[in-house]
Amino acid sequence: MKVQTSDIFEIMQAELRLVDERVARAARIDFPLVSRLVADLVRARGKRLRPILLLLAARSYDYDRDRLVTAAAGVEMLHTASLVHDDSIDRAAIRRGMPTLNSKLSSGAVILIGDFLFAQSAILAAATESTRVVAIFASALGDICDGQLREMLDGHRLDQAQADYEKRIYGKTAALFASAAEMGAVIGQAPESDIQALRAFGADLGLAFQIIDDVLDFREHSDVLGKPAGNDLRQGVVTLPTMLFAAQLPGDAPERATIEAIVSGEERDEARIQAIVDAIRSSDAIVRAEDVAAAFADRARARLHILPDPETRAMLRDVVELAVSRSS
Repeated sequence: MKVQTSDIFEIMQAELRLVDERVARAARIDFPLVSRLVADLVRARGKRLRPILLLLAARSYDYDRDRLVTAAAGVEMLHTASLVHDDSIDRAAIRRGMPTLNSKLSSGAVILIGDFLFAQSAILAAATESTRVVAIFASALGDICDGQLREMLDGHRLDQAQADYEKRIYGKTAALFASAAEMGAVIGQAPESDIQALRAFGADLGLAFQIIDDVLDFREHSDVLGKPAGNDLRQGVVTLPTMLFAAQLPGDAPERATIEAIVSGEERDEARIQAIVDAIRSSDAIVRAEDVAAAFADRARARLHILPDPETRAMLRDVVELAVSRSS
């Protein structure tokens, strides 16, 4: 049975609307200006893959819809809070084509808003009244912080191993995908073997998603991305396309020296930076990185044989397709 990707949101529309309502209520702040900014942030939602993953992970089993919606809202709120902190750390002015909070407020205020959203996400997790869901949530938060620390402290090395990169993006992105799938399966009272298979599915999906995100940072142009192309490199963060491109260069290649200067912040000439971005974009490093993402996507799909419901299996396969075939 084949379910079109566009149909997933239609099929899950009722549950997603409830999730959006829970997130909007939890994000309310008493100060009108800040409340409007946070409301805009919440409304500028992305593809909502994490709550959809949580909802679908329970769909084949025996779940309580209110608890499931509450957990999905907590996951989406946690994701939103992490983006607020990311933008503050990166000093990003644009997110999804819209001004970020830190383009309008002081860094201290932005961090506190992020903390408030983290707290609200934890409150939602606790409202499921499941100690295991709360434990998964807490572990995910720890993994996210670990991923961000790895990016800050170790993400600027051009010679890092691919395994180090994958460990970094697991914490940064894939851990929340894994946790969302696990939470949904737990709330759905799935067998333990199915819970673990769905968590592993979420982890593989999240790794594929982040690698494609890093590819898009080079492959697409700023009008599609809503931020400058090559933004990670401009921020000094080395991602898989840059690693694969640099690995093919001789040690004394001028391009390698330029990349190292960009990563260190010594190179600020826009023309030279753009030349490197263009070189990576036109190289086979993009296709090779896409191949790595495709391998994780294939592994994710292979884990779905455990699901008893064929329609849910098809929908989750299409979630994988959505994650790896997107253009933004």
